Amino acid sequence: MQQNRLTKEEYRQAKDLDAARKAGTAPPEVDEEGNEINPHTPQFMLKAPWYVDTGKVSLKHQRAPEKRKGPKFTADDNYWYARGKRAGPAATKYRKGACENCGAMTHKTKDCVERPRKKGAKWTGENIKADEIIQDVDLDWDEKRDRWNGYDPKEHDRVIEEYNRVEEARRKAKATELDKQGPTTTSEAKKIAGISDDEDEDDDDKYADAADMPGQHVNQKTRTTIRNLRIREDTAKYLLNLDTESAFYDPKTRSMRENPLEDKQDDTIGYEGDNFVRHTGEAPELAKVQLFAWQAAERGTEAHLQANPTQVALLHKQYESKKDQVRDKTQKSILEKYGGEEYLEAPPKELLLAQNENYVEYSRTGRVIKGQERAKAKSKYEEDVFNNNHTSVWGSYWSEGQWGYKCCRSSVKNSYCTGQAGIEAQKASQLLK
Repeated sequence: MQQNRLTKEEYRQAKDLDAARKAGTAPPEVDEEGNEINPHTPQFMLKAPWYVDTGKVSLKHQRAPEKRKGPKFTADDNYWYARGKRAGPAATKYRKGACENCGAMTHKTKDCVERPRKKGAKWTGENIKADEIIQDVDLDWDEKRDRWNGYDPKEHDRVIEEYNRVEEARRKAKATELDKQGPTTTSEAKKIAGISDDEDEDDDDKYADAADMPGQHVNQKTRTTIRNLRIREDTAKYLLNLDTESAFYDPKTRSMRENPLEDKQDDTIGYEGDNFVRHTGEAPELAKVQLFAWQAAERGTEAHLQANPTQVALLHKQYESKKDQVRDKTQKSILEKYGGEEYLEAPPKELLLAQNENYVEYSRTGRVIKGQERAKAKSKYEEDVFNNNHTSVWGSYWSEGQWGYKCCRSSVKNSYCTGQAGIEAQKASQLLK
């Protein structure tokens, strides 16, 4: 409630009264409940907001609203208001002011939820409905938003009963199917009927828990398989090298960036440091694309790898192709201007000098100690493949313009090896000639 504007004289009297109350010469002000108000209370605390202002001085708006003690509805009301219930027997004749459609006194014709009749109860006087029970439901903030307010837990018994009926019908249908199939074992009969023995289930769960795969755990309650972060049988990375001067292990992030086994050059080593992953696979290419996106964003191009990775990938591909074209064009222009193209087409130094700069160190037994051994030249034909019990390859023997096997001197490629007997037969055939 908006207060009227005070005149100069009224404002001076109010100030004098306030000063007198603070000095104790005037009695303090009393609120609507009879409580005295401290005259030293600040004005901003005494002044109520416009939506709760009653026009009287009070501190009631500073107090928390009092909550209702106990439930609003009792056990007789089933702890909820009478929703959709009728009050007593219906009237026998139409009453003035009642609904013209159904004849109830608790609502008007426009609010009636009954089916519209061809002739209402006002004119026929028949089938007059009883009055509804109307209660003043004053719910607080929490009760209005309580989704289970007024719910009767006994209603859930109907759901359980319906589920039991469906389960019983399913078992009867499976039992009928079992009778049609004929005699079966006890386990198959239980499986079809959906009946399981508790002891058998306990044994199955016990053996299933004991048969977990490394790194996996089968939860028998939910029938799900849980995959652990790592296989517990693996050696932890900080135990690969116990030397204090080896690679640093950060226990907070569980990371070891350097290779803890730098001295060992073995293919069986499964861990070479966390930084090894950053330089293998598609990681270097992804780093190039990310660097390209950052540089393009600095130049004003709207490119973001996480927001639109497809666009950035296409832009990077176009950039690389144009970069190669510019490099080839620049190289071609320099060769045309200064010459020297014949030196670029020279054979490699390995062919000219019969040596290269790849350092390889061998031991006395011929094993490579340091460096990478030169790979053996491979042919498109199969090598060291012995067929039909031969101990030598095809083409290891030559006689009278024909190739053959050295182990048996046979000139038929798909023949079976006869060993020393074949060699003696071949010599005998030559003597006969």
